[in-house]
This record gives sequence, structure tokens and C-alpha cells, in this order.
Amino acid sequence: MIKGKMFINGSWVDSVSGKTREIINPYDQSVIAVVPEGSREDAALAIKAARAAFDNGKWASTPACDRGRLVYKLAELIERDREELAELESLDTGKTVEESRWDMDDIAGIFRYFAGLADKDGGEVIASPVPDSASVVVREPVGVCGQISPWNYPLLQAAWKLAPALAAGNTVVMKPSEITPLTAIKVTQLAEECGFPQGVVNLVLGPGAEVGAELSESVDVDLISFTGGIATGKTIMRAATSNVKKVALELGGKNPNIIFDDADFDVALDYALNAVFFHAGQICSAGARLMLQGGIHDRFVEALKARMEKIVMGSGFKKNTEMGPLISAEHLAKVESYMPVAVQDGAKIILGGKRPSNRELQKGFFFEPTLITDCSSDMKIVQEEVFGPVITVERFQTEEEVVRLANDTIYGLSAGFWTRDPERMERVSRALKFGTVWINDFNVYFVQAPWGGYKQSGLGRELGHVGLEEYTEVKHIFKNYSTKALNWFGVSGG
Repeated sequence: MIKGKMFINGSWVDSVSGKTREIINPYDQSVIAVVPEGSREDAALAIKAARAAFDNGKWASTPACDRGRLVYKLAELIERDREELAELESLDTGKTVEESRWDMDDIAGIFRYFAGLADKDGGEVIASPVPDSASVVVREPVGVCGQISPWNYPLLQAAWKLAPALAAGNTVVMKPSEITPLTAIKVTQLAEECGFPQGVVNLVLGPGAEVGAELSESVDVDLISFTGGIATGKTIMRAATSNVKKVALELGGKNPNIIFDDADFDVALDYALNAVFFHAGQICSAGARLMLQGGIHDRFVEALKARMEKIVMGSGFKKNTEMGPLISAEHLAKVESYMPVAVQDGAKIILGGKRPSNRELQKGFFFEPTLITDCSSDMKIVQEEVFGPVITVERFQTEEEVVRLANDTIYGLSAGFWTRDPERMERVSRALKFGTVWINDFNVYFVQAPWGGYKQSGLGRELGHVGLEEYTEVKHIFKNYSTKALNWFGVSGG
């Protein structure tokens, strides 16, 4: 049994109220940890600590190369404790431990990347129209950053926020999902081991309605970064008007995966599975909206069904497991609720659509890999983010038609398409209105490239140079070396 605590102003503490929460393993509903259940009061204490640590200037004024060294040291500790972190992540989320190991490798790379950027921006000298003067544009840290991370990739998403914030010289209050806090606790322990100054890194556990609301509304928080659902994102935007704080939002997507007739059939088929079934489809960029051109539609659906029937569900710690459970009973019920609606709208469930009958899986939050055909873009199952192991299939005939249908969504996070035609690659990639477009691939990301969406998929970008810039303010500094009086006011006496 793991006993967790929160980390505020350099100390490990329980919640002010003394309340706790049990953390459940989604594989079998066993209790794996007990952690503090924080509230607004706890969040306010963490904000106060982060505010003081930023306003005293010691961290923000620490030479950028020294900040970078600390962030790089954190990457090394994550790599050192990779296996422990991966096991904690799989206990918390139910995903396979191999997937969690991949995540830890990515996370270490994220901290290394932003550590390397910490001292690379010395400002931009710009031409001044005033004689004998100098003009420079510099970037400075925003201040106190509230960072709210989701349950599907708890530490990966936290790293996307924490690494650039620290590299830029900000102080941080982290709020992981209340149901998956274990790796956030561990990485905070590693940050303490690194020696970040008191108050620079703070961790508050608890529900979004309490802790998240305080971070969003507080006038002492300068930036709020949130990854999660669209409804909560809109609430955060409204709350951020308290002091017109900077807002960065990643609010998910409904991501088309388009297969043209001329695609490499076998590779596209394999990636249609990869695009959806990692982490049981609980991925914001999942290619759950499969769009097949008429010439290959029937053969592709048949082949896809045959592959899906062989997917092995089970414990994330078993070597042969390919897909784990959903995160919670509530989320399982949500995914399940889409099935009768899809049928009512005219779609056909040709595989799955229910909880498995296997007795070994009865205690967990499992849902069978599900294939739904005869879908159209106006269906709820196509338009809304189901966030589970569910593929919907739409048939199209022409390039123009599929681009129009793919763009027919309130989201704009990511999209992929498969073709051998170089000219089509150029046309379609420019026509799709999504923050990331993959050609002959799906769900590939790397820290050097920006990540974020169009439309209601969010605001701002994470990763890449722009991911660091999100955590900075732009300042123009002008120096006049030979100022002369204008003698405009009060000289002539009227």
C-alpha cells in the first residue's frame, strides 16, 4: 500500500482537512494507494509558496545554464528510476507496462530537450529608428504556473508542462488527476532530490472542482495550463478572467484516419489498429474516426475485424497483454452508453460493443475492441470523443468529399491519411484543418515539434521552441545613449 503526500513550500504534507482518497487499480479495483484529498485551502497554500518563490527573484534570476542543469538532472533521475515509474504508471492507469516504459523514455527526453533550450535565447536585437540607441526583445518567465494534467498519460502530460516551465524560470503548482497521482508524487520526490529551491515545485492533490478551480481563479497565478475535456476547458477559460492570466488548453480531438485506395493496404491496416488501441483508446489523438475510400472499404473492414478479434486483453503486467482496461467505472459506463445511440442512429456494431465475458476480466473496467460500420459524419458516435477502444468507419469516394467530411468537426487536434500520390500528399495536408497532420503514419510525436489543435481542441502549443515560449512574456527594452531635450512643454511661456 502506497502512502502519498502533497508537496508544498518544500515540505511533504497531508491535506489541511485531513481527508484522503483511495487510489484504485483499474485492472481489478484493488486499492493501491491512499493519498491526501486536497481542497481550495491546500491549493491556496501552494500558490502562496510559489508566489513567494517567484517574487523573491532567486529562481527566475538563476543563470539559465544553472536552471538547465537542474532540469537535465531531473531527466537523469527519471531515467534512473524508469522501471519504478513505469510500474507506478501502469498500476495507476491499467495500461501495459511496456507502454509505460516507452512513456518514461519520452519523458526523460522531454526534460533533456528543454534543459538544452534553457540558455539558448539571449534576446533579439532589433533595428532602432532612433540615432545612438539600442533595442532588444527579451523573454522573461511568466511567473506562477498552475498545471492541471489528465489521467490518461499522467506523467507524460505533466512533463510537457513542467519541463518548459522550469527551464524558463517559473514556479509551478502541479495538479495531477485525482485518480492517477502516483507518478506525479514520484517525480516531485525526484525534483526534491535534484535540489530545486523551496517553493519552486509544488504538488497539490485533489479534485478539479476544488484544487483546479482555485488555480484557475487565483489572481496570484499568472498562467494556467490544462489538458482534459472541453467542458472543463471552457470553465477554466472563464475563471482565468479573474486576472486575465495566460491560458494554454489542450482539449482533445476527434481525429480522422483517412485511407485512400492507393495506400499500402497492409501497413495502413496495421496503423489503423495502432492509432486506436494503445491504452484502450484513451488517447486524445486516437484515430478513432476511420475513413475508407470505396475501392478498399469492404476488404479493409474485413481484415480489420479479423485483427481486432485477436487483441489480447488483460493485466498490463502480463507479457502477452496487448490492451488493458479503461480508467474507471464511470468512464466505462460513458463508453458503453454510446453503443445504443450509435445503433439508433443507423450504425452497425460488427464487433465488440460490450464488456468482455471472460471471468478473469470481470473485476476490471474492460471494454471489448469495438468496430462500428455504416457511420456518417452527423452521428453522435462520430462527432463526439468516445475515448475508448472504438473505431467508427465512414465510406467516401473522392478526395474533395473526404476533406470536407474530415473537417466537419468542432475539433482540430490531429489527422492522418494514407496515399502513394505525392501531389495528393501536398493537397490534402494543406486542406486538413488540424494542428498535426500525419502522412502515411499515425500518432507519431516528438519533443522538437509543437503539439496543439485548431478550433475547440484548444489554445496554444506544447513541445518544441513554442512550448517554451508559452511560459515566457515578451519584453522590449530600449536604450537611448544620447537623449536630447525636446523642449516642447512650458518653454515659450504661452
